[in-house]
Amino acid sequence: MSNYEEKAIRVAFGEALLELGAEFQDLVVLDADISSSLNTYHFAQLYPERHINFGVAEQNMLISAAGLATTGLIPLACTYATFATMRACEQIRSFICYGNLNVKIAASHGGIEVGWDGATHQAMEDVAITRAMPNMRVVVPADAVAAQALIRQAITSSGPLYFRMGRNPVPIIYDQHQSFTLGKAIQIREGSHLTLIAMGIMVSIALEVAERLAKRGIQAAVLDMHTVKPIDRDALLMAAAKTPLLVTLEDHSIIGGLGSAIAETVSEEQPRKIIRIGIPDTFAESGDPKTLFHSFGMDVASIEDKIIRAIQTKP
Repeated sequence: MSNYEEKAIRVAFGEALLELGAEFQDLVVLDADISSSLNTYHFAQLYPERHINFGVAEQNMLISAAGLATTGLIPLACTYATFATMRACEQIRSFICYGNLNVKIAASHGGIEVGWDGATHQAMEDVAITRAMPNMRVVVPADAVAAQALIRQAITSSGPLYFRMGRNPVPIIYDQHQSFTLGKAIQIREGSHLTLIAMGIMVSIALEVAERLAKRGIQAAVLDMHTVKPIDRDALLMAAAKTPLLVTLEDHSIIGGLGSAIAETVSEEQPRKIIRIGIPDTFAESGDPKTLFHSFGMDVASIEDKIIRAIQTKP
């Protein structure tokens, strides 16, 4: 993917907010003292009357978001994924999801891609937590283009929504004409031997894996599952019908995240062999993201090797 331009999803998110702020006068952005990290400070400068910084008080921010939603405003609560889903978990569940309120939660720094920030800031459970909550939708864009299109759809849709982003620059894989729909996966590449199903920053890795497999004569389809909940059941069952092997890729625990969602769905109607690539049942550690990805078998070479072994192993 070296020929792709790179851009951090959170930067694209901040840019999108400026357009959305002008278009939607009822959009209110809430921060937990990290407006520079999520690039919401641009919105704050342009629309100070519609920006509230709660400081390091995520529980207060989320319960206030619930209150604002009852007045007809569209609150967008922004913080790190670990603090949104764990420190303020009760507020999201009992005050936002239970009332099915129109609150959007934008969370950055998902997964071990955070690297040096260590286990306290590496959100490996956030998708599992949020997708278990009734009424909540979970969206994980793959690149800057997807982020800007999907955050617009998130704002214009009704009900609770969790919008997950990474920290570091990632390849821009989509052009500006790409169509996105919440709840509908995008098949980026066709293939008959297996399907790589990825979310977020792992989509670009899936594409690179597919390119390397093609040189071995193995054709891998690539599916961008940007909406983890509600999962695109039709796309999954079609992939299971077309290919005998499904490989899920996520910068998240393999417990409760994308891999679990796909296994749950496919096993009911179209059972297939599934390999889940992600973080096993353990905490990570501080370190260079590339080193961490290799340690957990989430880098391109490790994924390719695991797929080759699976294909060569007789059932």
